Amino acid sequence: MSSEFNEKNYSLKMDKTIQSFRKDIGTLRTGRANASMLDTIKVDVYGQQMPINQIATVNVPEARMISVQVWDQANTVLVDKAIKESDLGVNPQVDGQIVRIRIPDLTEERRKELIKVLKGMGEKSKISIRNIRREANEELKKILNAKKISEDVSKSLEKNIQKFTDDNIANIDKISAEKEKEISQIWINSTTLPLLWMVMVGGAKRKKKEEITDISKV
Repeated sequence: MSSEFNEKNYSLKMDKTIQSFRKDIGTLRTGRANASMLDTIKVDVYGQQMPINQIATVNVPEARMISVQVWDQANTVLVDKAIKESDLGVNPQVDGQIVRIRIPDLTEERRKELIKVLKGMGEKSKISIRNIRREANEELKKILNAKKISEDVSKSLEKNIQKFTDDNIANIDKISAEKEKEISQIWINSTTLPLLWMVMVGGAKRKKKEEITDISKV
């Protein structure tokens, strides 16, 4: 590493872009409960807009349930109101100072919309990564023109920056693919599971009956 150019600074900037991307996609509502889904919701309390996690404890007790334990009972109604007015499309239930949010399954249309939003977020993050690369290369060019580093050192550093770029863009693709899989997945709860089992058993019995009937005709 050249004393005139700190490549680690640009690596850290790219890391922050990845962290921001993870946080952003965490707010997308899927069929599975996630505490970060409430991160963008602000509650009007104490004369200011505050995040829910600063006035309550947020837990995920079940795969499709978010539990919000409001610290001050007076704020429970305000938290309930803020969640209902958000774009999550959920209907919370209040029990004392606890606000429970059951996450409904997504429609096929909504899944497609979310995947489109996800891809847009991914592209935006990739652009940010490439802008950091351009910023690094511009600094390298200035240092090279000022003859503070040799051309060989400049090329070596530029190669390192390109590797940071490629690795981070690949990471964005990986994170996006995992999130898309989560959005596309249909979560089976305790109510639908018995129904699914009945359908499967019923189908198996019908198939067995047909096989017996076919044998008797032989």
